[in-house]
Amino acid sequence: MDTLNLRYYKTLALNIFHSINDFSSTKKTIITLGTFDGVHIGHKKILERVLQNTDNEKYESLVLTFFPHPRMVLQEHSDIQLLNTINEKIDLLEKIGIENLVIHPFDETFSRLTAEEFVKTILVDCFHIQKIIIGHDHRFGRNRTANIDDLIAFGKQYDFEVEQISVQEINDISVSSTKIRNALLHGDMTLSNEYLGYDYFLTGNVIQGKQLGRTINFPTANLKIEENYKLIPKNGVYIVKSILDQKTVFGMMNIGFNPTVNGDVQSIEIHYFDFDKDIYNKSICVSILKRIRSEQKFESVDLLKEQLQIDKKNALAFINTL
Repeated sequence: MDTLNLRYYKTLALNIFHSINDFSSTKKTIITLGTFDGVHIGHKKILERVLQNTDNEKYESLVLTFFPHPRMVLQEHSDIQLLNTINEKIDLLEKIGIENLVIHPFDETFSRLTAEEFVKTILVDCFHIQKIIIGHDHRFGRNRTANIDDLIAFGKQYDFEVEQISVQEINDISVSSTKIRNALLHGDMTLSNEYLGYDYFLTGNVIQGKQLGRTINFPTANLKIEENYKLIPKNGVYIVKSILDQKTVFGMMNIGFNPTVNGDVQSIEIHYFDFDKDIYNKSICVSILKRIRSEQKFESVDLLKEQLQIDKKNALAFINTL
């Protein structure tokens, strides 16, 4: 459900700046800004419009985003989990064709900028803004008090254009990162992947596990995700796929505590079908297609093995429909 028109894709490499002050360009910019967690179909609608406005190469596209997420800084006990790590977000934006990405460190000092200070010192003075394109609910400035009307007034004052993308333009639904997070926490991969416009994925390193899977003919790759803020979907068994050795390999993944063997630490284990190469210590990306069932505690390892055979049969039946 990817709404991005391919004719607006560019082949230029993404320029990454880790501070607003690091950015420089000889051209004026078409800007959008936000946390862009998930880079979902609503975000893509905005990014598509940015690329449309830079298609003649007179201007450059620029995305301003922030890290850490503002809620991590401004809410003392925030436990927000994010759909993308910062590197995943970079990859998604690069594939879309954005030319410039500014990842600014968000802190309390930055949060205290007034709306006019933000517009004048950053959008106008640093980014040489030609036009800003924002979503339907965008607010900015200290305590997020400024809205679209304020932005339009600043545009007239400082000579830049403002365009707002309406809810109706995003397929008549209000897509949000929060809705996608909630879907993932309920294991609803159909809804989350529809809203994302791609299959939700986990990126991490393959580490040594207890190797129980080998003893029951279901060897697994144990995935370690370094970023503790990355959202892990609801515990359970999922159908997944990865690109390994330049080939698409399907499999099934368990997220949970391995209750059958009295596990007490959450793990992410992937059993790949028809793949037996050594991938220890390698970084892999696991795309999650569908949730099969909840995690269960079985009375014996043999009963667990029987269930895994059923899971594999169900997974292969689904994969054959793709």
